[in-house]
Amino acid sequence: MESRYGFLDTVRIAVRTLVQVVVGGVALATIVAVALILGPVIAADLYTPPVAAWWTVFTAVVVQGVPFLLLGTLVSAAIGAFVPERVFSRLLPRRTALAVPVAGAAGVVLPGCECASVPVARSLMRRGVAPAAALAFLLSAPAINPVVLVATSIAFPGRPLMVAARLVASLATAVVMGWLWARFGREEWLRLPTERMRPPGTSRGRAFAAGLQHDFLHAGGFLVLGSAAAATFNITVPRSVLDLFTGSLWLSVLLLALLAVALCVCSEADAFVAASLSGFSPMAQLAFMVVGPMVDLKLIALQAGTFGRAFTIRFSSATWVVAMVSSVLVGWWLL
Repeated sequence: MESRYGFLDTVRIAVRTLVQVVVGGVALATIVAVALILGPVIAADLYTPPVAAWWTVFTAVVVQGVPFLLLGTLVSAAIGAFVPERVFSRLLPRRTALAVPVAGAAGVVLPGCECASVPVARSLMRRGVAPAAALAFLLSAPAINPVVLVATSIAFPGRPLMVAARLVASLATAVVMGWLWARFGREEWLRLPTERMRPPGTSRGRAFAAGLQHDFLHAGGFLVLGSAAAATFNITVPRSVLDLFTGSLWLSVLLLALLAVALCVCSEADAFVAASLSGFSPMAQLAFMVVGPMVDLKLIALQAGTFGRAFTIRFSSATWVVAMVSSVLVGWWLL
C-alpha cells in the first residue's frame, strides 16, 4: 500500500509540474505577444523611435533566451533531484586535469544556448563536480552542440572548414579556461552553490518542482537585465563607427569580438549574423562566433547572479582574451 501511495503521489506531482510548465509557457507567450504588439505602439505614441528600436531589440533577445533558459533549468532541476552524486564520480576522471577536457567534450550533448548552460553548470557543481570541469562544460555546451554546428554549416554553405574552425576554437577555449581555473582560480572568487537539502519526507518530484521554480525565476531576472544592456548598446552605437574597422584585419577581429559581447545573439543564430557581416574577414567572423556563446552581456549578468561578481569579472575577462586568441590561431591555421 505504501509503495502504491508513493507512486500515486509521484504521478500527481508530475502532472502538476507539467500543468505548471504548460500554463507558465502559455502565460509567457501571451505576455510576450502583448508586449510585442503594444511596445512599438506605445513607443510610436510617444514619438520616440529610439524607444521603439530599444524595445524591439530587448524583446528579441529575451524571446531568444527564455526557451533555452527553461531547458537549462529543467535539466538543472532534473540533475539535482534524480541524479546521484556517484554518477558524476564514475563518469569523470578523478584528476581535474583530465576531467576538464572530458567535461568540455560533453558539451556536445546539450542542445541549448548559453542561457541553458549556466543553471546546468551550477547544478553540476552542487552535485560535486569540480568547478574547473563544470566551467569547461559551461563554455563548450552552447558552442559545440549539434544544433549550433548544423546552423553554422547552413550559414556558411560549401565552407566546412568554418564549421571545423568553430568547433576546434570553441573547444580549445573551454578546455584552456578550465585548466586555467584549476591552476589559478581561488575558492573565494567563486560563490559556490550549496546543495539544497530535501526536508525529510520530501519526494524527488517535489524537489524537482521546487528546483525548477527557484532556478528559472533566479536566472530569468538576470536574463532581463542583460537583455536591457544589449538593447541599450544597439541603439547608442552608430553603424558608421563599426564601418571604420572593416579595413584592418586585426581591428576587425577586435571589433567583432567586442560586438559579440554586446549583441547577445543566441548561439543557434549567431552564425547567420556572422555570415551577414560579409565585409569582415573569415577570421573576424570566426571570432564573433567563438566569443559570443561564451561572453556576452546577458551571460555576464547570469554568471554574476549565479556565481558572484568577483568570479564573473575575472572569468569573463579571461575567457574573452582566450577566445579571441584561439580564434586567431585556429583561423590562421584553417581559414
